[in-house]
Amino acid sequence: MVLLRFAPSPTGALHLGGLRTALYNHLYAKKLGGQWILRIEDTDSTRYVPGAVDGIRSALEWAGLHYDFDKLVSTRERLARTGSNATYDKACLHLTEEEVSRRVRAGEKSIVRFNDDKLPEREVATDLVFGSLRDAHASLPTDPVLLKSDLFPTYHLACVVDDHEMGITHVLRGEEWLPSLPLHLDLYASLSLKPPQFAHLPILLNPDGSKMSKRKGNVSVLEFSRRGWEPEALLNWLALAGWGTQHDSNKKQSTSPNDLQAPESTAVMSLPELVEQFDLRSLTHRRNILDPAKLEYLNKHHLMRHWQNEEATAHHARRIRELVKSAFPSSQYATPDYIAKVIGVLQGRIVNVFDVPSLAPFFFIEPDYTTSDARSMRRSVSIDDYRLALETANDFFGQSLDGDTSNVSAVVHDVCNVTGLKQKTFMTALRHALSATKVGYPSMMSCKTILTLKKAGPSIPEIIMVLGPERTVSRLRTALSATTIE
Repeated sequence: MVLLRFAPSPTGALHLGGLRTALYNHLYAKKLGGQWILRIEDTDSTRYVPGAVDGIRSALEWAGLHYDFDKLVSTRERLARTGSNATYDKACLHLTEEEVSRRVRAGEKSIVRFNDDKLPEREVATDLVFGSLRDAHASLPTDPVLLKSDLFPTYHLACVVDDHEMGITHVLRGEEWLPSLPLHLDLYASLSLKPPQFAHLPILLNPDGSKMSKRKGNVSVLEFSRRGWEPEALLNWLALAGWGTQHDSNKKQSTSPNDLQAPESTAVMSLPELVEQFDLRSLTHRRNILDPAKLEYLNKHHLMRHWQNEEATAHHARRIRELVKSAFPSSQYATPDYIAKVIGVLQGRIVNVFDVPSLAPFFFIEPDYTTSDARSMRRSVSIDDYRLALETANDFFGQSLDGDTSNVSAVVHDVCNVTGLKQKTFMTALRHALSATKVGYPSMMSCKTILTLKKAGPSIPEIIMVLGPERTVSRLRTALSATTIE
């Protein structure tokens, strides 16, 4: 059976690089019909962070990456702190048995090293991502420590033994472990053990090109959760970071139907879709910058996918209810059902569900006609045209509006015709009265485009549908009253 392991250390919160490693382990294991386990590498007690293990588990659970079992306890029993990687002059290699016995009787501490003068014969190192690798023994410390003076193994020995005892068949880990691969393969050969297949994943970089780490940058997985990002979008984003893309200028144009075709860099994909298309051979070899704009795009489109289902919309409405209540504590409209209606008309415009209160505050509280933007918007229409639009709309809306969307659109169109005003003038007056904001009304767009706009803001009929006839008429009258004191 194919078996992989994700083996983070409990030295802090799970970060984006770690989550991507876990994701690739999940994708590859499921692609091959295997399993993957969570194994906490608790090898350095001096760097252990209380709560880190629970945080790692919580982050994986939030992301929807369900490992098959957990090897925390057995690992803690076998592993301890990592050993020194300092170079060594082999001073103790040729000690006589008599000298060794004397030192032991004297109570001197000892360690066990790997003698790199007698390296075992083995095959050339290969990697599922990078292919054949050049010999890198020169980068290793001299005679690396395997067993420390406290008789605990170093990480290098412990991970080799653990992987063998657990039956791990594939090891997917970060590129930073490539320099240690020769030592690990030497240990497998020395112990006459069959090594797993290795795949090293290119490092993720911050937008400024610096290396992403736990100690630099806002990369905690749970922080993304707290900020309202969708777990499916985050996994989608990370999966595509480093996945060869069709527009990659470093790749030749595919001419064979057998060539690997990677998804576009902003392809919207669910976890099952990622599993279906994932192939390690299509990963790039270069380090990859995480583009926040791509996360925003993917998050927006994952939300649009979710909201095709009423229950998913209701779930998000319940999720942000407290946020809406906090933003508008005096509003009586911070209810799940009402928030779901707001989400419904903001679909295609919401990048992050937590943006709902700031995108359309006028749905929850009365418009403020005294702001500079509201005053500027009001002055863009003459006072006579403004009053004509609102008075006519007030007369019609009180009698003609009902709960049908097509009816609302038709009524708005009819009222506009009755006034004889240009559509842009009429719509500007109504938008000012109902929302006191230009949101969704770019000056270069026609009135017809505004009525069907799905990218910038809700249309007038959509606003009316959410507000309802009573609140719509009330706002028209309030706005009219405000014109008497100009």
